[in-house]
Amino acid sequence: MTTVDNSQCPEIRLGEDVDRYDPDHRAWVVRAVARIQAETNRSSDTHLLTVPLPPEWDVDLYLKDESTHPTGSLKHRLARSLFLHALCNGWIRRDRPVIEASSGSTAVSEAYFARLIGVPFVAVVARTTSRQKIELIELHGGRCHLVETASEVYETATRLAHETGGHYMDQFTYAERATDWRGNNNIAESLFAQMARERHPEPAWVVATAGTGGTSATIARYVVYTGRATGICVADPENSAFMPGWREGDASVTTPVSSRIEGIGRQRVEPSFVGTAIDRMIRVPDAAAIAAVRDLAAKAGWKAGASTGTGLWAAYRIVSEMVAAGRGGSVVTLLCDSGERYTETYYSDAWLESAGLDIAPYRRRLDEFHRTGTLG
Repeated sequence: MTTVDNSQCPEIRLGEDVDRYDPDHRAWVVRAVARIQAETNRSSDTHLLTVPLPPEWDVDLYLKDESTHPTGSLKHRLARSLFLHALCNGWIRRDRPVIEASSGSTAVSEAYFARLIGVPFVAVVARTTSRQKIELIELHGGRCHLVETASEVYETATRLAHETGGHYMDQFTYAERATDWRGNNNIAESLFAQMARERHPEPAWVVATAGTGGTSATIARYVVYTGRATGICVADPENSAFMPGWREGDASVTTPVSSRIEGIGRQRVEPSFVGTAIDRMIRVPDAAAIAAVRDLAAKAGWKAGASTGTGLWAAYRIVSEMVAAGRGGSVVTLLCDSGERYTETYYSDAWLESAGLDIAPYRRRLDEFHRTGTLG
């Protein structure tokens, strides 16, 4: 502990006064916040799509289509909240870079908001990130710093922020606290408002996936805060630490390899994952997730990424349980981003073969589900 001897400073009498107020910087921050709020005001809400199911099942399935945001994914909401949170905390400075560790979509959205307020942006991403996402980050004015594996992004982002004097946004720590989960136009408030006139207005389940854990935390907290009985389920891909960590109640769980499903599943249990707020988790095979989004594109014409497929497969499983029990109701899951970002991976047969993924058995199970309500 450092001891300060004030006796050597005779000018100090009643107390020390340190004034760091910078009116020019405060004016810049106020303008930056106003620009983000104006962007929010310009952006209309995202659509709630109905997934076709036989009416005699008395179960309705919805997709909250987050791909219609200006940056094309669910992460637009997160990036907006992270920027407002960091600006109001005094962490983002004029002309200093914002740096993020990301699997792609968050970086796309953060690059957009960085350019909106006029600061540089650097995304630390693994080399396996889809080419389309990297191009989108650069399109919005960001720069990509590539690392070999997803586990390297945290340390590299921290180092770059230190070297440049910039701010490491750290979505994996701050996602659950940057969003106002009580309301204020968050995804949960929007979802339940859109459900209000449906035949089963209070969903039996909302199914989310976890990259940071922020979305599931926001929805779960809002459900309890507003006095609802809706269950919160998190669908988790292969190679993710979230499911075993949640099952064992051990946040120190790690996995040796990263998730093949971009945007979700992590090798560690991220600080923003609030497992105590979650009611259920379902492990979804990667091949099943890809089969689900290809099936969705074929049957409904909506092309989505495999993170959507992970949640959709889990939602189908819950629907099949409700049908088997003769219980009517509704289930909501998320369309996280467009499949156009993954034409060279999840929608490529050559990529599936190289990854050793066979989706045919899962396509057959989906055909059976659509006929009988049984997922198998």
